[in-house]
Amino acid sequence: MTQHKRLLTRVVILLGFLTFLWGSPQVFAAETYQIGTDLTFPPFEFQNEDNEYVGIDIDILHAIAKDQGFEVELRPLGFDSSIQGVQSGQLDGMIAGMSITEERKANFDFSEPYFDSGIQMAVAKDDTEITSYEELAGKTVAAKVGTESATFLQDNQEKYGYSIKTYDAADALYNALTSNKVQAIFDDFPVLGYAINNGQPLKLIGEPEKGNSYGFAVKKGTNQKLLEAFNAGLAKLKDSGKYQEIIDTYITTAAPTASRENTFIGLLKNNWSILLKGLGKTIGLAALSFALATIVGIIFGLFSVSPIKALRVITGAYVDIIRGIPMMVLAMFIFFGMPFNIPDFTAGVITLTLNASAYIAELVRGGINAVPKGQMEASRSLGLSHSRTMQKIILPQAVKIMIPSFVNQFVITLKDTTIISVIGVAELLQTGRIIVARTSQSTYTYLIIALIYLIVITTLTRIARKLEKKVA
Repeated sequence: MTQHKRLLTRVVILLGFLTFLWGSPQVFAAETYQIGTDLTFPPFEFQNEDNEYVGIDIDILHAIAKDQGFEVELRPLGFDSSIQGVQSGQLDGMIAGMSITEERKANFDFSEPYFDSGIQMAVAKDDTEITSYEELAGKTVAAKVGTESATFLQDNQEKYGYSIKTYDAADALYNALTSNKVQAIFDDFPVLGYAINNGQPLKLIGEPEKGNSYGFAVKKGTNQKLLEAFNAGLAKLKDSGKYQEIIDTYITTAAPTASRENTFIGLLKNNWSILLKGLGKTIGLAALSFALATIVGIIFGLFSVSPIKALRVITGAYVDIIRGIPMMVLAMFIFFGMPFNIPDFTAGVITLTLNASAYIAELVRGGINAVPKGQMEASRSLGLSHSRTMQKIILPQAVKIMIPSFVNQFVITLKDTTIISVIGVAELLQTGRIIVARTSQSTYTYLIIALIYLIVITTLTRIARKLEKKVA
């Protein structure tokens, strides 16, 4: 009887302990949400001089997450890719200066507005001709793709008689203005103000047009718990004064302070580590993709010269399909279009592998066909099988022919990694874009990136030439 009492006591204690664990949220890890953003939209989201993700949107999100007890993993995919990521289920939500519009409400559920924005016109600092919209007749103006500014320009084009150009990023927008490719640009007034305070030779014209409010967005009908937590946290931030403190931190009319990134050396010194990290990801993408592509390409290349017709047909279809789809479209389909989630780096590897393997298959086919057909016929007449002839006679000669083309294909794959930035992989070019968004130093930044690519590719080319000589 005593043993039964002891057993019962232990069971009661165990149940009590489990009940305590179940009722204590601190015991369990906080829920983590994947949130898309755009690091090229200061002062709302960008990477600072210490390579930390900051900005109005980022600080508000982190403050709300801390208050509401959840974790966020930021995914800096860019604005358009974040929209697709939310719609495809890759992301739980996005915060990227996204205007709340009736059209977007058809596909997204928005939080309460966290910022009331507006658009404004800017011209070159030394421009004395344009003082209002009326002077835009016959001129070219620009805005970023998919923004409220672009919509405003389209709606008023007939009224003011200007031509419109659109650009993907702010640095392209500013460069178009300073190089006189366009005569005026339109963007959200805090963004233009930040650019001016950071040295862009622009000046604002007129008063801001009243714009839409920004909101945190989730896919329509999903993640309502996250949306409710954001709204609750936002209300607390406003009541406590923390919200206004965040806004005041980034929106100011103060003169710009001296930055350690205003010179080529300063920019390189402050960003060398993140640039090397981007280079490492670029080389990793290229090396892994090319290794896999070589295996797949050789298999399909051998299929293309096989005596079995079905294998030749399959190879022809594979090569035609892969080469017929632009790589950017292929990358976006693999990352956003699949019914299951694929990490951005993995999606990039798959994209580059498929693309390179199609070209390698053709290199293999061309290399094999370059070996005189008489050698195959002579070998077969001596009694060797087709596979044995390929292994011992044809392929050794074909490899020597193909080596220069293989090296060239690797260099192409290395350059193609820049396209993978469209799905948010922070390779070397995307790293540069993030730096440009913060510093406005597009000339220095892209010069550094060009030099890095030049050094890497030149080194690879010299190694390839030495390899060629050894094989010869």
